[in-house]
Amino acid sequence: MIKRTAFPPPERDLPERDLPERDLPERDLPERDVPDRLLAVRAAEGDEDSFAVLVRRHGRPLLALARCMLGNPQDAEEAVQDAFVSAWRRLPEYRHSAEFRTWMYRITVNRCLTIRRRRPPPLSLNRVVEPATGDAWSQPARSAEQDAAIAALSRALAELDDGQRICWILREVQGLPYKDIAHVTRTSEQTVRGRLFRARRSLQEAMGPWR
Repeated sequence: MIKRTAFPPPERDLPERDLPERDLPERDLPERDVPDRLLAVRAAEGDEDSFAVLVRRHGRPLLALARCMLGNPQDAEEAVQDAFVSAWRRLPEYRHSAEFRTWMYRITVNRCLTIRRRRPPPLSLNRVVEPATGDAWSQPARSAEQDAAIAALSRALAELDDGQRICWILREVQGLPYKDIAHVTRTSEQTVRGRLFRARRSLQEAMGPWR
């Protein structure tokens, strides 16, 4: 997704001796075991390979988030691409006060909101809620009924305000804890819980005929 040419070349290559001693053993860890914080430090120093690991590690859930918010695969890919480019440029400002994942969620959400304001697309959950193959839903009548229910849920989500919609997606689709959602939305956990309560109530009322 992220082209290497999108990023400026590292200003210099730091030798091993310039790294804190506590980080040296982690140089030999398998890629999957290197923590985000260390990858972010290396990326901030210009290490494109470390940033590429972060992109591979977090790209898929961020793309799912963007698809939920925008309902358009092309817009979602654009949002995530732009979010990672922005993150690369802003890595020196990243102070590790939140997990890298949470930081990326905030950047991606903000980018999605910008795209929605610029070119509001119809919200769709077709990429998130899909019928399982081989079960009763695969029958034409049941499939049509499910498609109608998904469309109704999409319309109901589109009628929520941005704050409620973001909190609902981050909680119900992405599974983020309240603390992380509060950090992403720059609000308190109490505010997040309030928005979720109102979003769930609105969706429950809208989806009443489908229960």
